[in-house]
Amino acid sequence: MTAGTRTVSVPLGERSYPIRIGFDILDQAGPAIAEATKARRAAIVTVPAVGRRYAARLERSLRAAGVKSVRLVVPDGERSKSLRVAARLFDDLVDFDADRGTAIVALGGGVVGDLAGFVAASWMRGVPFVQVPTTLLAMADASVGGKVAVDLPRGKNLVGAFHQPRLVWMDVATLRTLPRRQRVAGLVEVIKHGVIRDAALFERFEADLERIIDLEPGPTLDVLERSCQIKAEVVGQDERESGLRMILNFGHTLAHAIETLLGYRKLLHGEAVAIGMVFAARRSEALGHAPTGIADRIQALLARAGLPTEPPDRPRRAYLEALRVDKKRRGTHVRFVVLRDLGRADVVPLTPAEILPPGAIPDDGARVRRRR
Repeated sequence: MTAGTRTVSVPLGERSYPIRIGFDILDQAGPAIAEATKARRAAIVTVPAVGRRYAARLERSLRAAGVKSVRLVVPDGERSKSLRVAARLFDDLVDFDADRGTAIVALGGGVVGDLAGFVAASWMRGVPFVQVPTTLLAMADASVGGKVAVDLPRGKNLVGAFHQPRLVWMDVATLRTLPRRQRVAGLVEVIKHGVIRDAALFERFEADLERIIDLEPGPTLDVLERSCQIKAEVVGQDERESGLRMILNFGHTLAHAIETLLGYRKLLHGEAVAIGMVFAARRSEALGHAPTGIADRIQALLARAGLPTEPPDRPRRAYLEALRVDKKRRGTHVRFVVLRDLGRADVVPLTPAEILPPGAIPDDGARVRRRR
């Protein structure tokens, strides 16, 4: 293993698994995948650009470990997280003669991880699954914790399962080929972990934001390791999101509504979450849960990174309709994540109207008045 590689364990008893984090470690993934899954066949699910850059290296590493592989390429973008694309992958697995011992390996970002994980959870009622994330967003959030899903036209992640990977393999060097916008959007989930669980991590971003965006190894590995530790601690205590794990949804209630309203276009997921985090922090203050000033501090850091922090201009009634199909809804209430302080979050039941009261975002009347 390359010097400087970090290891974080996700503590789930017999289903515990390691997260390996390092620079330039992709070529070492094959033996680790073979050991973790005991598979001799693997289907690598990826998107065109990632496949061109990295799939051959992963295939060579698997072959050297005695694992036969096939590359299954899906279109890039959130729209691939669909039942239609999943069905196509099931057909590909039939063509590959995939059995219950075949491993599914996700090579790419959060969309690939969610889609491939959903396929792994469903194929023959569940087969071994490995995450090889190549975006910062996937490394910080989607690849850890076993939540896998596809979207429906009316809502995000509405069809899914809990299916833990056997291994998460993070080669941070793969992030060097990402555009700055993608890197910055991916940092949002890492920053979120500081906001909800570790004020010192948030302060590290305030001190070293530009160095982390530029992927300097020391600070980048430090914040990514701490972020994975936080996610692992939370998942280890609440795997199926019945309590504590819900705090990881901080900022996501409005973010998912935004993504639905925009048809999963225009904004990256991390950009939508950035907007949702600022909104949730302001609602936390307005509802009396958090001291004044936290939202400004969060907004300042996200804006410094070049992220959007204001909701898209859409009618309030459209936002309310999107909130009503949120997967965190129970009856008439949504389990909304609020802040108690920087580094401390909680969950409160709120109706969509309480989450988004009149004036919280510009409504139709406000837009008419502005145009005049």
